[in-house]
Amino acid sequence: MSKHHGARLFRETWISSVHKYFPGEPKPGYVTPWDDTPEWEREAAGAVFDQVRQFLEVSAGHATRLTREQKGRFVATCWTAQMFKHFEDPKPGYVADWSDLPEWQQETDSDIFEAIEGSQS
Repeated sequence: MSKHHGARLFRETWISSVHKYFPGEPKPGYVTPWDDTPEWEREAAGAVFDQVRQFLEVSAGHATRLTREQKGRFVATCWTAQMFKHFEDPKPGYVADWSDLPEWQQETDSDIFEAIEGSQS
């Protein structure tokens, strides 16, 4: 899968999972369609897709044995690094530690890892 398609998979999984887990009506920015997603965010999504894909490769596929939480933590950490890359002084919510993320976001990050994992088959 190309980086562009991987970034799009990331975003589409994010949107569907936000709709699934977010309590109430999500903010419009959380569910902005791919075509309206800012370039920095597309780039960040592609980078995280690549990191998860590479993680799966260098573990010879054994990263699939991680717990769902470990998978989500990996995505969250990769995303945090992208926020530091794209913003000099990111909002605290953009770089929050796993334990400080709301449950809906933890579940969404776990879904993203599993979607990338599934795309490698």
